[in-house]
Amino acid sequence: MSNYIRLNITTEGSTELRFVKDVLFKHLLPYHIYCDHRSVLTSKEYHKRGGITNYVKAKRDIQQWINSENSSDRRFTTMFDYYALPNDFPGYFEAQKLTNPYDKVKCIEESFAKDIDDCRFIPYIQLHEFEALIFSDLDVLLFEYEDKNKEIRNLKSLLSQSPYNNNPELINDKKETSPSHRIIAQIPEYQKVSSGSLITDLIPIDVIRLKCSHFNEWLTKLEKL
Repeated sequence: MSNYIRLNITTEGSTELRFVKDVLFKHLLPYHIYCDHRSVLTSKEYHKRGGITNYVKAKRDIQQWINSENSSDRRFTTMFDYYALPNDFPGYFEAQKLTNPYDKVKCIEESFAKDIDDCRFIPYIQLHEFEALIFSDLDVLLFEYEDKNKEIRNLKSLLSQSPYNNNPELINDKKETSPSHRIIAQIPEYQKVSSGSLITDLIPIDVIRLKCSHFNEWLTKLEKL
């Protein structure tokens, strides 16, 4: 593995972790990039991982990993949701002054990178949360919810409306309208962890990157490592 870059990815939770394990690992291997992964540490006392309670804990966990691996062939990145991101993240309040969601996450990512202060670190904040990726191919929901054709058509109709314009990364106006809330409003049986795995199993990564430009920018950076 000496000619490989080892990419250490810190995810927000188990759904993102599975995506890294089942999709990104396989996708990046031909680029000579080997992915390692773990969810963010939220309780050192109970060794609990998953969910971001505040930036201080997330930063401590990321820096511990960075400091433990000083080799030049190591790189580090994150997969955190912009939805419900703690407001103590670097650049958070500056981002709230902006109107364009892409400008908001760019502001936070740049401030995040500056605060971690390691050239090997490439932050990624998902717009707006992991479930946005399901909106890149809503038909996959039929594999788990076979009787929900009407509800899935409703979700497709929502996606096509202005200001979303068939862009999954723009689906979120406020707390109650995050991508997962949108899905649950139509399909109350939706389970975030189990149903989220539909992305890893059924939606080709090229479909996701075609519909989700910020995700595509991140993946392109990783491919070029």
